[in-house]
Amino acid sequence: MTKHDHHIDEVFMQRTFELALLGKGNVSPNPLVGSVIVHDGKMIGEGWHKKYGEAHAEVNAVRSVEDKSMLAQSTVYVNLEPCSHTGKTPPCADMLIEHKVKKVVVANLDSNPLVAGNGIKKLRAAGIEVVTGILEKQGRELNKRFFTFIEKQRPYIILKWAETSDGFIARENFDSKWISNEYARQLVHKWRSEEDGILAGARTIAYDNPQLNVRDWSGRDPVRIVLDRFLKLSTKLHVFDKKQRTICYNVMKHEEHTNLSLIRVDESDFIRNVVTDLYKQKIQSVIVEGGAATLSMFIENDLWDEARIFIAPQKFGKGIPAPRHRGTLVEQQTIAGDSLNFYRAG
Repeated sequence: MTKHDHHIDEVFMQRTFELALLGKGNVSPNPLVGSVIVHDGKMIGEGWHKKYGEAHAEVNAVRSVEDKSMLAQSTVYVNLEPCSHTGKTPPCADMLIEHKVKKVVVANLDSNPLVAGNGIKKLRAAGIEVVTGILEKQGRELNKRFFTFIEKQRPYIILKWAETSDGFIARENFDSKWISNEYARQLVHKWRSEEDGILAGARTIAYDNPQLNVRDWSGRDPVRIVLDRFLKLSTKLHVFDKKQRTICYNVMKHEEHTNLSLIRVDESDFIRNVVTDLYKQKIQSVIVEGGAATLSMFIENDLWDEARIFIAPQKFGKGIPAPRHRGTLVEQQTIAGDSLNFYRAG
């Protein structure tokens, strides 16, 4: 491949990423996938996976091509290897073979054992040229939730909290209402709309009575995940209003109600059992919103991928210390006087 070809491939692959992102919040537990079809250096079709259970990106891209006879002389760009198994929809690899496309360019192989290289083998066996690994790293970043879910068999876990400049997450009476900057709040609501689940411990729910929904942003509400080991929380709290799907993990009993599941897990290794069950529930990503003990439990068990920490200029002098972690700082922003730091685990 010449340097020129490689550059062109990267430009079109970048476009598949932009398209893939249009499915954010709607395709989970499927990956984000975009596809572009190019004939003689010009885009003649594009598509993305819009919703779980509906057509995949390649199908939508092929549908958008007006003159299907051009497909035999075209290159299909797709950020994830075309599927080779029949799930909710027929395999995309077969559809591309049927249209006799000339070439397929892929960023990432699918680590789902049902696919894992089979899509590419099928295409090559049919005489289609396949190029892989174009912008591979960016492709993995785009689908970090999906890859974590498939490879680690657990959701992608984001920890979020706010702390004072002297390192406290709340006052001694558990009051943590000091981070009231509205930009930060709106941003947190946007984050909630991007993840499958939002998790909080019993103490935070008892003290703050949060709704754990998306009010200051447009988007879907995540599944609320409550940790209440001994079922001590009042059923009058917002989280039990049955207005959005809620799972309450405990060690006492199992019960199903409309929009509310009480799920019993074993007390030993409680948090790992919760995370394993979330995988079974097909919850691909979770944002953990506190409190300190719950956040620390995830950190101590190495069950996190990313931390988003607001640091406010206030000092408390004493109170409940913010969790300690050993993450790597990857980005810093300033939001109306607060510093927002993004960390990656490990």
